[in-house]
Amino acid sequence: MNLRHIIKQNHLELLFRQGHFGLEKESQRVHRDGSVVTSEHPKAFGKRSFHPYIQTDFAESQLELITPPNKKLEDTFRWLQTIHEVVLRTLPEDEFIFPMSMPAGLPPEKDIKVAQLENPEDVAYREHLVESYGAYKQMVSGIHYNFQLDSALIDALFHTQNEYQNAVEFQNNLYLKMAKNFLRYQWILLYLLSATPTAEANYFKAGSPLKPNQYVRSLRSSQYGYVNAPEIVVSFDSIPKYVETLEHWVNSGKLVAEKEFYSNVRLRGAKKAREFLHTGIQYLEFRLFDLNPFEPYGMNLRDAKFVHYFILLMIWLEETADQTGVELGKARLMEVAFEDPRRETAYRAEGEQILNALIDMLKDIGADESAVEIAQEKLTQFARPEQTLCARLVAAIEQAGGYQKLGAELAQRHKAQAFERFYALTAFDNMELSTQALMFDAIQKGLEMEILDENDQFLRLQFGEHFEYVKNGNMTSRDSYISPLIMENKVVTKKVLEKAGFNVPKSLEFTGIEQAVASYGLFEGRPVVIKPKSTNYGLGITIFQQGVHDREDFAKAVEIAFREDKEIMVEDYLSGTEYRFFVLGDQTLAVLLRVPANVVGDGMHTVSELVAAKNNHPLRGDGSRTPLKKIALGDIEQLQLKEQGFTVDSIPAEGQIVQLRANSNISTGGDSIDMTDEMHPSYKALAVGITKAMGAAVCGVDLIIPDLKKPAEPNLQSWGVIEANFNPMMMMHIFPYQGKSRRLTQNVINMLFPELPS
Repeated sequence: MNLRHIIKQNHLELLFRQGHFGLEKESQRVHRDGSVVTSEHPKAFGKRSFHPYIQTDFAESQLELITPPNKKLEDTFRWLQTIHEVVLRTLPEDEFIFPMSMPAGLPPEKDIKVAQLENPEDVAYREHLVESYGAYKQMVSGIHYNFQLDSALIDALFHTQNEYQNAVEFQNNLYLKMAKNFLRYQWILLYLLSATPTAEANYFKAGSPLKPNQYVRSLRSSQYGYVNAPEIVVSFDSIPKYVETLEHWVNSGKLVAEKEFYSNVRLRGAKKAREFLHTGIQYLEFRLFDLNPFEPYGMNLRDAKFVHYFILLMIWLEETADQTGVELGKARLMEVAFEDPRRETAYRAEGEQILNALIDMLKDIGADESAVEIAQEKLTQFARPEQTLCARLVAAIEQAGGYQKLGAELAQRHKAQAFERFYALTAFDNMELSTQALMFDAIQKGLEMEILDENDQFLRLQFGEHFEYVKNGNMTSRDSYISPLIMENKVVTKKVLEKAGFNVPKSLEFTGIEQAVASYGLFEGRPVVIKPKSTNYGLGITIFQQGVHDREDFAKAVEIAFREDKEIMVEDYLSGTEYRFFVLGDQTLAVLLRVPANVVGDGMHTVSELVAAKNNHPLRGDGSRTPLKKIALGDIEQLQLKEQGFTVDSIPAEGQIVQLRANSNISTGGDSIDMTDEMHPSYKALAVGITKAMGAAVCGVDLIIPDLKKPAEPNLQSWGVIEANFNPMMMMHIFPYQGKSRRLTQNVINMLFPELPS
């Protein structure tokens, strides 16, 4: 069957280029000096019995990070980066992820604790491996690359051929061709991507086989790596032969289980190999790859794309390797693994022939020019072995002064990189920060997560059979449908709260600019707040704390409010301090003092210069990708300056506080200060009552309180409600400008999944 001809004749090139991708990455947790830790798997990562993303492989120290399958490799790498950031920010300060496949600084074998999983059979299996191979070999790490052809491609290919009558048999043979040809030519990927040129002397029980200053391409793929005994030969000629030979080795006791067969290609999609006869191979797992220590996540996207193209070539090739070819490929792999990585391979001609075939295939199937460039770059490395990953690694080891030393330096660098924007998930930076925080906690605790709509911040979370939908970090099914509609309308909010007996300031509503400005006389000399009827984030709000004394200023504030809505409110200004209460269910979880945007004079710099300096704080940015927003100097800020007798060019005296906003929203440049522990409990109870009046499960309640230490009294002199907010911002509580962090996203998860183990 000529698959190449069928694909081209039936215009299946696009389907051929598609698929599903997943990565599994093993790594050792290490101390600052690169030596392996002997501590238990961190409890902060929840239960390994169900965790979909963070597991342990052989030992308690050996992390296994698992991405969900994705249709795009780019998305798989976003997940891999995200899981790494969660892990690195959760590990103790003095723990790191070792970037090399071969471990360094190994403790005595007796101190290596196999993974203490809940299933006793899993622990017993690891203990068997210790007896059979030794604990040190089990500590070798790498990346497993999972690939599934698009099911629509398999279906189309099956219906356009007449050699196979059975769809399962056709699918099995398609994947078997890919597997056999991969095993025949796998040495090419090892030559280009290997990264285990040496190991610390104590790794080898009988002394190092390497001569002084000798480097090889891949110890991991050599006889000193994690491989079966040479006598273990499993036939890939057909699924029946594969099943028969694999079961033979298990039944004979040479393998304790089918999973002990460590082929660089594993057939996947069934618990037992015999099931493939009826259900078919679902995908392949390629286990060849050393960790790339220069990459924070063990592999880069360009190399992952190259592997994809190489895998596709394995079924594009006209010939199919037989078992003799498979064994030849394994022998060649062992030979190339022990070559000097700085020298040409003995099989350069064959490598160049296969990569030229790969380039021809990419052109035939209409791949992007970038794909051809990646393949040509790899082709060049057969003539320039010093450009290969392993040769570059050898140079770096020598420059650093040793294998473990380089590994430790890179591990520290990778961890520091994960903390550069410690409040965000870098790969999902286009999403709002509250959603990112919820994603972080869901991954950390082991909830399965699906991003339903990235732009609309819509997630699906699942634990067992229980699933929940979450929008914008805290909008869930626990809220009534009507509650956000009430809270987005400030007029309705006030009326609902007033009828429920809560203190609200008096106000008037206006539907037109002329009507509002004509009513100036009603407010002249009085402290008032002018704001849109429906708004969040403090948009369009102007506050005259000292009273409004200028008709033009009043008109300007009215015009600013009408930019945000068709109806506005002019409300009595309540004296006191405004606090934001974050309520979930029956509890106030956090209280924040939001100090309006301000600068403090130093007697030397202008207001605009002071603003620029304050905006350099690491938490400040656009307010959507950062917990705090940079202070602007727009119309509202200049009105506020004018009230105090300043302009942007004024130089305030040393220690003088200059207010740039009267409203205290973080989204308009305010400072966030946690006051949860200082707030009198009576106000926390009021916030819970207001939330219930709104019919909400999660609510942000804004109260004006003159004295937070005195208990609440039933009058506006004691306290007043300014707003109730649906979908309240959480990041300002999680990463406050000052004070204790309140990880509210964990409370949201606990509300949705009370059965989740703590």
